[in-house]
Amino acid sequence: MSELAGKSNIIMKARELGFDVSKETPELNAMLKKVKALEHEGYEFEAADGSLALLIRRALRHEEKPFDVESYHVSMRSDGRSSVCEATVKVVVAGDHAHTVAEGDGPVNALDGALRSALLKFYPDLASVRLTDYKVRIVNSSSGTAAVTRVLIESGDGTSSWTTIGVHENIIEASLQALVDSLEFGLKRKEFQTFENVRI
Repeated sequence: MSELAGKSNIIMKARELGFDVSKETPELNAMLKKVKALEHEGYEFEAADGSLALLIRRALRHEEKPFDVESYHVSMRSDGRSSVCEATVKVVVAGDHAHTVAEGDGPVNALDGALRSALLKFYPDLASVRLTDYKVRIVNSSSGTAAVTRVLIESGDGTSSWTTIGVHENIIEASLQALVDSLEFGLKRKEFQTFENVRI
């Protein structure tokens, strides 16, 4: 495992993010176990401050996610001269549903547009959140096209920025994971009072 291997590192990162965590915190063992399991799958939280903050927050507060992606579909069509990507997303927020379609320059851009459009109905504050960078890494290159893909997405709201991560054999699924974390963090970013000064 990485430098997040010990409890002391989890405590340090949690405190930097504004959480009151100590060796006596009941959820500490569960947090450490979760981080270890995810890093074994290919996650790297040193480069994904937003996803780590959400992981810690979920463990401590035992709260439900603000939204769930019920289903999605991404497609591309071409006429030989140009191509268009289209994404369809269905989300659920507190039992209410939204279904949107968006086009984009690529599959991730289209997926981001559809997901954001679906959520703006419930969370208007997300209008200020923007995807600013997108990076892809192959975790186990020996597997060729079946290799696990790690996606890192950097987002910002004009005053602060954060990075989230997704890992999956399917690059679209990995991208969706990172996008979901990005928008969830965007909803809760004001609760991370010290986040603007933290780089994990």
